[in-house]
Amino acid sequence: MSSPHILHVAGMNGCGFYKRITGCLGSLSLLFPNRLKVVEHEFDDKPAFRQWLVDDGFRNNFGTEAGKKHVSSPVVWFSKTSKDGDPDPADIEKYLGGHDAAMEWARGFMTPSDIQKSPILMQDDGHKADHGYDYDLVVIGGGSGGMAAAKEAAELGAKVALCDFVKPSPMGTKWGLGGTCVNVGCIPKKLYHIGAGVKESMEADARHFGIAVGADVKPDVMDELPGVETVSHWKTARMNIQNYIRSLNFKYRVRLREKSVQYLNKLATLKDAHTIEVADKKGNKSDITTSRVLVAVGGRPAPLDCEGGELAISSDDVFFLENGPGKTLCVGASYISLECAGFIAAMGFDTTVAVRSILLRGFDRECADKIGENMMSHGVKFITKVTPTKLEKVENDQIKVTFSDGSSDTYDTVLGAIGRHADTDKLGLENVGVKTNPKNKKIYTKFEQTETPNIYAVGDVMEGCPELTPVAIQAGVALARRLFGNSQEPMDYVNICTTVFTPLEYSCVGLSEDDANEKLGLDNVEVYHREFTPLEWSISEKRQLYGNAFTKVVVDKTENEKVLGIHYLGPNAGEVMQGYGVAMKKGVTFKELTETVGIHPTSSEEIVSLSITKSSGEDAAAGGC
Repeated sequence: MSSPHILHVAGMNGCGFYKRITGCLGSLSLLFPNRLKVVEHEFDDKPAFRQWLVDDGFRNNFGTEAGKKHVSSPVVWFSKTSKDGDPDPADIEKYLGGHDAAMEWARGFMTPSDIQKSPILMQDDGHKADHGYDYDLVVIGGGSGGMAAAKEAAELGAKVALCDFVKPSPMGTKWGLGGTCVNVGCIPKKLYHIGAGVKESMEADARHFGIAVGADVKPDVMDELPGVETVSHWKTARMNIQNYIRSLNFKYRVRLREKSVQYLNKLATLKDAHTIEVADKKGNKSDITTSRVLVAVGGRPAPLDCEGGELAISSDDVFFLENGPGKTLCVGASYISLECAGFIAAMGFDTTVAVRSILLRGFDRECADKIGENMMSHGVKFITKVTPTKLEKVENDQIKVTFSDGSSDTYDTVLGAIGRHADTDKLGLENVGVKTNPKNKKIYTKFEQTETPNIYAVGDVMEGCPELTPVAIQAGVALARRLFGNSQEPMDYVNICTTVFTPLEYSCVGLSEDDANEKLGLDNVEVYHREFTPLEWSISEKRQLYGNAFTKVVVDKTENEKVLGIHYLGPNAGEVMQGYGVAMKKGVTFKELTETVGIHPTSSEEIVSLSITKSSGEDAAAGGC
């Protein structure tokens, strides 16, 4: 018998491409242990990975010119077979490449008959029809992913319980069933954002369309129309939005009951791999047993790490404020911070964002900078290259904030939005051998399965998973179908659309220009781009002060201009991008994109009408119809 291939995969923790290829190759090695052995080399972050690969010169061992220039995560190579002990990663037999090259090799590794009979492989979790436990599946966490998995598993015949208990925020805020998205995330955020847009349309656009709101005048000439003055009423918005959310909380409980999922409004703690202690709000405890466990507890905001940091609220609290936030400081450059700053400013409150380094880390840099410029034109102020070092209460119940540069100011509200950690504290993971990332407390998995085979995870609690509601839902459904149905379909975490609901909305799918350049090299990437003025903005003088909309498409010049990323800044960004996400999943090329006839006049047609490349140096400023 010939020795197995020894394949090494190195990459950084949190890289979706690294996670995907290690999952794929790991499954192949489990399926064909005599043909393939996979050795993983995982680094904590990008600097550590680059230090090893580039600065310390490991890539020089690859021999080929392409290998010596490799800079991105992951990198894959073969080493020579070792007869005893682990193979030496530096004893290189062949440089393979990055994610795409490794995926192509994996496809060729399996014969057609292999593919037909070989699904994705998870470890045997010991589940049997006559297991003798109380439940087939207990889901811990009542957010989008947990509920989706619970309902799907029950639909497939499993006996399911769902445990959900909201631990109050440090400010004492708590909410109902549905998780972050429904209660303190996507839903209230989008509704406040919509309200901000309504106000802006009344102020910026109404008179230009011949509309005078509340004015007792009937002029014949547009210019005689008065400008619209609007007043935001925080309590009214809060009441109506919270009433809607409470209706959703109730509907979710009804749907669980309709699917025969037992809902337990209790705090769950793992005692062992099959036993869960549940405690109600009065502290009464009992044990339940289960064959399988799904952890879907999501995440919570990271607190400000400075003196007096406990005085700051978080996104868990802002939507529950009885009165408007007043003069507000948003700490952090995350999408949560910028989205909150956007609607708070739009409702008429003095708003400042404190930024340590760059806006929207992980998103396209050019687009992020345009968002910052647009927010400033909307009255949001930015303090850059600073962090809060001290918060203290002063007169009139205000908060004095001292910054790292020595400056200070007072605010009515300080909102911390510096990131999120998985809500895995006191869950009992240490009792069952489930490993987490010490930095963010997220659970390590392969195909949503932890190192303890009968314990699974989906959603924001899972390391390497995009923190997006639709991702958690789809992953939860796919997992339930694999566990209790006949499906072998894995969740695909690559090329997922996302939208940032800042005043100038931003939606994207695929790679940013920066990541594409790093992954493929500057010479192999082209960018098609254009500024444009959406028709709905075209006759408003005030809109011109905010700047133009923008779109760009990033392509791989070496592969028939395959589209690597699509980016759009403008109205209705999420609605525009959704269909392009389908095209990206299908591997669309730029030629196929531009051969699609656009709908006129729309903003979406700007994407299929792109023709100006960055390399040409031509002006990409807004033009006419």
